[in-house]
Amino acid sequence: MAGPEKEKRKLPKPSFPQILKKTSLAFLAMIPMLVSIIGLVGLLQVTVSPERLSSVFSGNALTDTLVGTLSGAVAQGNPVVSYLLGGELLAQGISLYAVSAFILSWVTLGFIHLPVEAEVLGFRFTLYRNVSAFFITMLVAVLSSFTVQALT
Repeated sequence: MAGPEKEKRKLPKPSFPQILKKTSLAFLAMIPMLVSIIGLVGLLQVTVSPERLSSVFSGNALTDTLVGTLSGAVAQGNPVVSYLLGGELLAQGISLYAVSAFILSWVTLGFIHLPVEAEVLGFRFTLYRNVSAFFITMLVAVLSSFTVQALT
């Protein structure tokens, strides 16, 4: 298409009220998720003591990364929510390795959605994507933790 024809096909710029309405609706759609995760964090704090959490996470970089990756992959959720949960886990004394791995696998891995992903994208692709994402998640979590420790 030439320049003048392309100019004719431009979409109209949305007005501020339209943008505000769309943003408000997106925020309202997120409120149930945020309220539920805050409730889950509260429930976690009441039912799981810091001693129990620290017994699951040994402080060893490799095992904490592995446990964090597996728990995030099983739990899978929204990226915005993972930061809230990650902050609470750090406040409970969980290592940065575990929390980094948890947040990364929460977003990139999805054991819950494996059957649907395999159906839509194929079993082979799903297997390769999840196996590579598993190992890359662990690598990035360790490297991120090293970087943060080096900078502080």
